[in-house]
Amino acid sequence: MPSPSQVYRSTRSSSSETKSFEEAVIQGLATDGGLFIPPTIPQVSEETLFTKWSKLSFQELAFEIMRLYVDPVEIPDADLKTLINNSYSTFRSNDVTPLAKNVTGTQENLHVLELFHGPTYAFKDVALQFVGNLFEYFLQRNNKGLPEEQKKKITVVGATSGDTGSAAIYGLRGKKDVSVFILYPTGRISPIQEEQMTTVPDKNVQTLSVKGTFDNCQDIVKAIFGDKEFNSKHNVGAVNSINWARILAQITYYFYSYFKATNGKKDKVKFIVPSGNFGDILAGYFAKKMGLPVEKLVIATNANDILDRFLKSGTYERSDEVAVTYSPAMDILISSNFERLLWFLAREYIANGDDLKAGETIHNWFQQLKNEGKFQVDQTVINGALKDFASERVSNEQTLETIKKVYEISQNPKQYIIDPHTAVGICATERLIAADNDNTINYITLSTAHPAKFADAVNKALSSFPDYCFDKDVLPAELKKLSTLEKRLKFVEKPDVTLVKAAIEEELAKMDL
Repeated sequence: MPSPSQVYRSTRSSSSETKSFEEAVIQGLATDGGLFIPPTIPQVSEETLFTKWSKLSFQELAFEIMRLYVDPVEIPDADLKTLINNSYSTFRSNDVTPLAKNVTGTQENLHVLELFHGPTYAFKDVALQFVGNLFEYFLQRNNKGLPEEQKKKITVVGATSGDTGSAAIYGLRGKKDVSVFILYPTGRISPIQEEQMTTVPDKNVQTLSVKGTFDNCQDIVKAIFGDKEFNSKHNVGAVNSINWARILAQITYYFYSYFKATNGKKDKVKFIVPSGNFGDILAGYFAKKMGLPVEKLVIATNANDILDRFLKSGTYERSDEVAVTYSPAMDILISSNFERLLWFLAREYIANGDDLKAGETIHNWFQQLKNEGKFQVDQTVINGALKDFASERVSNEQTLETIKKVYEISQNPKQYIIDPHTAVGICATERLIAADNDNTINYITLSTAHPAKFADAVNKALSSFPDYCFDKDVLPAELKKLSTLEKRLKFVEKPDVTLVKAAIEEELAKMDL
């Protein structure tokens, strides 16, 4: 019998129906448009945290955390350990997500959690290497002994504002019985991000360049998941951060970096997270609710600041258009994963602990968002959110200035170069350090991507330094060679779900997997 934290329900459901971990992962998005969540968050004692977990490797810690959310009947211990070890064997650091302490040489309590040591140089690898292996594991087990025509196949469809796409492709490339289609907004991701996606030769991979915004792409993906006929025909799966397995995999590095920053002791820590779709910081929320003694989770946004506005006003309102910034992975109108947090807040502060009423509340809020472009929550909900979260908004100019400042003052023993998303986090962190004026607090800012992926912003910030050279100081050889490889992509002339579905079916026929 699975424990209460090993079953999953939809955020929008007012029924008591639950899914297994495998069902939640393979299905991705609930049929009612909601996201899957474990309604019960498992608790970890302080003694377990600091006498056992603080001494574990990243992989060992990942196993302890995932075991709490995955019934061993679904994935036995030995298999789960193999999945985890295989997933992180592709990383360039033994720590998987190493913590760089005092990167500027001037602030001993400012640490940078480097999440870009995976195969595509972005934090998404931490989750998507695991998700890719999970998909293959479930399919191979279910297809064992079946004739070819009866084997289950998955068509993964996702949207990306930059890094999710390449990480998903690298996690799923060559996987048996899996085809993957990634939508991205034409001209709105960096050249290296596009090259990473479009130069993969594996026949089960196809990129779709859609004329429009990331939100257009995300809406199309959601519409595809809501199309029961298409979904049933092609067995559509999700790798975007709407997939619960991604959130689960990201919880580990909050625990791991906390222990690294505090040398395994209980101490004051604030996490600062560059936030777009809210999946990354949501993993921190689960870590905090499990028992990790985090002082605060700080949402760092750019000009696309729906989360910052919500925490300050209680109004969740879609802007008229996306602001184009130097941190494009955060250039979104709606933060999809925020719905998961809202469910927990609605259950606690509106539904009096009733799961079904919480689902009904979320359904009503998002119907209002769809029809009116916004919804308003009670102040009690905002006050509840502010117990765990704070937020900061960082401008384009401040982003470039932070890249420049960190480069100029760092002594590590050479200059430390950050990408624009990390710069948003560090800028927000410096404000907190000044406001708190408490050097006993450890500040961990999440570095979500390697600076080479955002050459335009980094070069704009650092070109005035005579010794700076992008090719020499930033660009890894592995990324340098991408520009010489043949590209394979399909253009979709307008953000239309019918056109995208037609393109997917046309390419599936060619793949003949």
